[in-house]
Amino acid sequence: IVAEIEKKIREAFEVFDRESNKTVDARDIGCIVRSLGCFPSEAELRELLAKVNAYIFQEEATRFIHLEKFLPVMTKVLLDRSYWPIQEDVLLHAFEALDENKCGYITKEDLVRYLTEE
Repeated sequence: IVAEIEKKIREAFEVFDRESNKTVDARDIGCIVRSLGCFPSEAELRELLAKVNAYIFQEEATRFIHLEKFLPVMTKVLLDRSYWPIQEDVLLHAFEALDENKCGYITKEDLVRYLTEE
């Protein structure tokens, strides 16, 4: 189960890894965490970032988060079910709003565009 969780985390992370260098802007972490079904408050999100940054030496600290530092922290979050998931009907309503053609689905490309541009 840990391998499956890590795979999901890697996939979510890669969506925001625009340079394909296993780093993302720290400002994207909230989107990544939420895409994994976790909905922390802003304070909880800051705590999560502090845990990730605890793995980084002070001279290395930047506004970018490395996958290798994020992966163990986020894996623990998902295993511990640290944050309550959003209700299914709320998610369904959000997807219906994004489904402009009312075809019952949105493409991966559209989802990536919504998450990274809009």
